[in-house]
Amino acid sequence: MATNFLAHEKIWFDKFKYDDAERRFYEQMNGPVAGASRQSSGPGASSGPSGDHMVQELQQAISKLEARLNVLEKSSPGHRATTPQTQHVSPMRQVEPPAKKPATPAEDDEDDDIDLFGSDNEEEDKEAAQLREERLRQYAEKKAKKPALVAKSSILLDVKPWDDETDMAQLEACVRSIQLDGLVWGASKLVPVGYGIRKLQIQCVVEDDKVGTDLLEEEITKFEEHVQSVDIAAFNKI
Repeated sequence: MATNFLAHEKIWFDKFKYDDAERRFYEQMNGPVAGASRQSSGPGASSGPSGDHMVQELQQAISKLEARLNVLEKSSPGHRATTPQTQHVSPMRQVEPPAKKPATPAEDDEDDDIDLFGSDNEEEDKEAAQLREERLRQYAEKKAKKPALVAKSSILLDVKPWDDETDMAQLEACVRSIQLDGLVWGASKLVPVGYGIRKLQIQCVVEDDKVGTDLLEEEITKFEEHVQSVDIAAFNKI
């Protein structure tokens, strides 16, 4: 660092002055040196300060240099830089979570006993059950009061006599005398067939589950003295 400082000092630009002063100093001490004038040729060699004055300047410059060198040596850091002490860090060790302690039967029982919202839920369940039962009861009563839909049919029967001498009024009375659960007799009329013979055409309504066409034919043909045959002229579902 002292060498770098000297490389930038002004004294090296004026070196010829100090060389000339040094030459004069030795001339005074030892006498003139041959050829010295040729060595000291340069700007300002023939004209300049006297030898004593140059010697004093040289001594002052040397003193200044020594003082600056001392200051620089004191202010400069040590030759061996102290390395910071590194702290040894041990590798990180993975910490395992603490093992969960198994709950004892007593603790489980205590947890089961604690129910923050149990009472409210039980009351709501009871109210919902009562409401559901009430609605079911009302629905059952309404359904019981409402008459069930009964399948019915409308039947038109042709009842034929044996001949033209058959009493048709008596024949109709025999037919209407048949009374069955689910049977209702309707309108009737006499329809000519031919040769003075007429047939009884009678309407009836029956419940399908209770009265069938076979049962009607069987009951009507029991009156053998008046009835020859029974035919179904029309059959319609109601």
